[in-house]
Amino acid sequence: MKRYPLAGTPATSAQYVDVSRLLAAYADLAPDMTQAAQRVAFGTSGHRGVSFDRSFNEQHVAAISQAIVAYRTQQGIDGPLFIGFDSHALSLPAFETALEVLAANGVTTMIATGDEFTPTPAVSLAILNYNRGRTSGLADGIVVTPSHNPPDSGGFKYNAANGGPADSGITKWIETEANRLIEGDLAGVRRLPIAQARAASTTQSFDYLSMYVNDLASVIDFDVIRGAGVRMGVDPLGGAGVHYWSRIQEQYRIDLDVVSTVVDPTFSFMTLDWDEKIRMDPSSRFAMQRLIAMKDRYDVAFACDTDHDRHGIVAPSVGLLPSNHYLAVAIDYLYRNRPNWRADAAVGKTLVSSSMIDRVAARLGRRLHEVPVGFKYFVDGLYTGSLAFGGEESAGASFARFDGGCWTTDKDGISLALLSGEMTARMGKDPGALYQDLTTELGNPVSSRVDAPATPDQKKKLSKLSAAQVSSDQLAGEKIEAVLDRAPGDNEAIGGIKVIVPSGWFAARPSGTEDIYKIYAESFQGDAHLKQLLAEAQVIVDTALA
Repeated sequence: MKRYPLAGTPATSAQYVDVSRLLAAYADLAPDMTQAAQRVAFGTSGHRGVSFDRSFNEQHVAAISQAIVAYRTQQGIDGPLFIGFDSHALSLPAFETALEVLAANGVTTMIATGDEFTPTPAVSLAILNYNRGRTSGLADGIVVTPSHNPPDSGGFKYNAANGGPADSGITKWIETEANRLIEGDLAGVRRLPIAQARAASTTQSFDYLSMYVNDLASVIDFDVIRGAGVRMGVDPLGGAGVHYWSRIQEQYRIDLDVVSTVVDPTFSFMTLDWDEKIRMDPSSRFAMQRLIAMKDRYDVAFACDTDHDRHGIVAPSVGLLPSNHYLAVAIDYLYRNRPNWRADAAVGKTLVSSSMIDRVAARLGRRLHEVPVGFKYFVDGLYTGSLAFGGEESAGASFARFDGGCWTTDKDGISLALLSGEMTARMGKDPGALYQDLTTELGNPVSSRVDAPATPDQKKKLSKLSAAQVSSDQLAGEKIEAVLDRAPGDNEAIGGIKVIVPSGWFAARPSGTEDIYKIYAESFQGDAHLKQLLAEAQVIVDTALA
């Protein structure tokens, strides 16, 4: 990945978003529906955009909310809708727009007590807990978040009755209906003034924080953490879980230091990411300089992104663990230390996650379920229990309860962070040292990812790359074993390609959330082979984009 000169340095006023201007743009600017980039478009995790660019504005949110109401009516979903929002500047106004529409349409809407920020996994858990044992009157939800994206971003995600991100069929229907409503000047959108919406009988207060924290003991062994006296530090990064951590510490009496509770919509406390942007990505060594500085102060330290669905782990042995390293360690640890999990529960991974996970799964005797990028592809498996773990290379994962039952069907950064403390306590080694043990037994891969700007048209071309466009039978000096444009786990299109050789692979795909494309590569032969993989992959991508 290219590193810009200021990557990893503290953000300055030059990078701060002008919050007043941003909020004014949200309310005042309207999309030009002849421009593809300004239309409602659900990527791998909801609709995202920037108000300055007319891609995330009040009209988008009102139309999407009305489209969700229409979808609920069509599907007979008439239970409550659980809604939460994170600490991005655009999230509160977008939440209020949504509430105006939901209240006007008579939808029972569960909002956080005291307008508390709500992590993505808390919304998923609330839906699942409510629907457990029900066959009618089912609940669903909305999470207002652009995840780890920069401070000027907004995001809006629909979670279905299974608690997870809605699948492509649902989001395409909502997207189409929302765009139709905008093109009709919102004539079909019903709204109430926000004061009336908040006072409506259908708007009800819900304590997400207590529900989530009370239930955490069904997935994390706090007794072993407390008994071992593991010293942990957490940086909430001013995100949606900022007030959850102190409650976890108090309720479970663990040694957990919350290093900051500052909430700042400019996120001025961050260090700049690889491209000199402020981005709350807990897996980025550039963005996580503050967390990395905690390496020697704790037995393990961690952070979560703005909606707390992603995790970043810092261990004294290695510093910030690459997300693939931690996923491999977490899978190895969990399947060995959860005796009540189903014997046939598979390991879920995305196509661009490390092949170390394949080797770990094989050693465990567990089936590997490999899917395209997007957590929505794990939802059904986690919900039914056919998957006990589902994880993405971008540091998002969820895993089953101790009894093998479903925990969340959306990513949960909080539980994955706390798991690092549990495994440190039980194994007597931090996750970095545990990963080194894995490499001794299973090989030591090296990996890299290239991110480059891409226009919507270029992204579309790349997403249509097919196996037929790879004519060679050799890659980086090895015979090609497979060229995939569909995932082996579910036969879903991957929106790009993956090329596999005996000691490595590369994958190329457009981002579903940003105007960039990504080339991932991994080699078990070393850096020289990795560079060769990337170089030959780049030729294939350049040809596709020409």
